[in-house]
Amino acid sequence: MDRFFVAILGALLVSTTMGTVQADEEKAPKVTCPVSGQPVDKDATVDYKGGKVAFCCGHCVAAFGRNTAKFAAKANHQLALTKQAKLVKCPFSGGGINPDTTIDVAGVKVGFCCNVCKGKAQSTEDKVALLFQDAAFAKGFEIKKADAD
Repeated sequence: MDRFFVAILGALLVSTTMGTVQADEEKAPKVTCPVSGQPVDKDATVDYKGGKVAFCCGHCVAAFGRNTAKFAAKANHQLALTKQAKLVKCPFSGGGINPDTTIDVAGVKVGFCCNVCKGKAQSTEDKVALLFQDAAFAKGFEIKKADAD
């Protein structure tokens, strides 16, 4: 009888753990290629602004290299999504962040100095293009320094 309960307990533990792993994977932001929008290949990366941006294939790496400006907002967003870049100031004004003004932009929490800036962000359809374009990214984000070994 004791073996029966041990087997049931083991089965419950395994199913609960698997459910937790699946739930964590579902919560994790989906990193996509800034050129194609497809899932990334960990071997197709480029050093960019002190971080690494991942792509789906070598063709997209080449396309990015030919016209980095065209894909900059999505590459900058990927740096923030993968926590290589951290929001430190309002991306519009460069001022301090009011925690009551935070919104989610495709998996990245972005805060603003005031509700006027928040409203500006919310009023646009393509928030990634607006908030992660080079000028806004430079005002609001910093690349995290790699830990020294």
